[in-house]
Amino acid sequence: MAGRRHLLLLLLLWGFLQLTSLPYSASQSFIGINYGDVADNLPPPASTARLLQSTTITKVRLYGTDPAVISAFAGTGISLLLGAANGDIPNLASSPAAAAAWVAAHLPSTSSPAISAVSVGNEVLFGDTSLASQLVPALQNIYAALPSNSSVKVSTVHAMDVLASSDPPSSGVFKPELAAALDPLLTFLSKTGSPFLINPYPYFAYLSDPRPETLAFCLFQPNAGRPDAGSGLTYTNMFDAQVDAIRAALDAKGYKDVEIVVAETGWPHSGGADEAGATVENARAFVSGLVSHLRSMAGTPRAPGKPVDTYLFAVYDEDLKPGKPSEKSFGLFQTTTLAETYPTGLMRNGTAAGLGPAMAPATATAPTLPVKPSPALASPAPARLPGLQPQVTPLQPGSSAAAGPSALCAPGTATTTARGAAAAACSSPSAAESPRIISVISIIAGVLLMYLSI
Repeated sequence: MAGRRHLLLLLLLWGFLQLTSLPYSASQSFIGINYGDVADNLPPPASTARLLQSTTITKVRLYGTDPAVISAFAGTGISLLLGAANGDIPNLASSPAAAAAWVAAHLPSTSSPAISAVSVGNEVLFGDTSLASQLVPALQNIYAALPSNSSVKVSTVHAMDVLASSDPPSSGVFKPELAAALDPLLTFLSKTGSPFLINPYPYFAYLSDPRPETLAFCLFQPNAGRPDAGSGLTYTNMFDAQVDAIRAALDAKGYKDVEIVVAETGWPHSGGADEAGATVENARAFVSGLVSHLRSMAGTPRAPGKPVDTYLFAVYDEDLKPGKPSEKSFGLFQTTTLAETYPTGLMRNGTAAGLGPAMAPATATAPTLPVKPSPALASPAPARLPGLQPQVTPLQPGSSAAAGPSALCAPGTATTTARGAAAAACSSPSAAESPRIISVISIIAGVLLMYLSI
């Protein structure tokens, strides 16, 4: 009798292990992606919307308000974060009527697609400080123009350059010269329940310190960890360190209630000869490592147990961007076949839902290390050019915010650089896995009944 009970317990354990080993195909409300358009070879918006439905991504950040793009996401269950261009800010700030017109023109009159937030400007305090004094009035007017029952948040995106200090993370503090613009902004975010949008890029932290141990720290690879004497916490990856540096700065200002949302982060899959670490293997390690980290629900050392809402950069490569080759090479999907550039862990069924076969996994899984970094690579990465997204006449449909893989001030550096709910059908496991799930559950139920009958 005891032997039989032991055998049944082992069968129950096997069943539970089978369930936990099934691919993670449910949508995650905390994983989004940026959809840029500085390219001349992009597929139609409807194709992109279908592609993203085949992933576990539930939200998309746009850098403008192109009606064709917005309407393509109707009925997908994917929510949108819209962008108002930097060039729109003066008019939005000075005229409540202009803000009301912008909201009426660009926010859908129906509930689909859902609009989760509006970003007024992109990295204004980094790339266009002349607009700093007009930023909060623009946000206030947009917010006031929303319907009284609206859940849309209104914020603006920042580069990591807003920090004066970030290493260790507990020393995070905003630049004092930005106080005149940041203090009223933080008050507005706290009052309206809107998030602080930030663009951390561990890739640029690595460029400023191209050592193997730094690469492992940036790519979620095994490493010794970095203790923070100020907080007593230990960090095992650069992403958490950067996010917690922002958290420390917000806390120091007294805004513990303001949530952080990562508006951009990514890793280029190719680059020039002087761009250490821009390889497919490293991009795959970063994105898949970040996705796994977010799904683990571990949070960050300073805010454990809650994943940070994160928008990956980006859907496609953008071949018309200026700057170094890496600037054009952040795309997670190919513009022609719509297959993954490299395995990310985001697809529901391993392929782009029949839109094109996924690429075979890369043979190398270890980080690609530079053999002999040139002296230039050890210095802080140069700032990116602001205004990488095309600017159009303010307040016209289809305007785009200045953007692109954006600024980073890595812990220990001052480096800077220029960028929903799921559908009901998307919240369940893939069709390919459903029979297996049913079979395993049936086995577990049968074994449990047998165990109870003994």
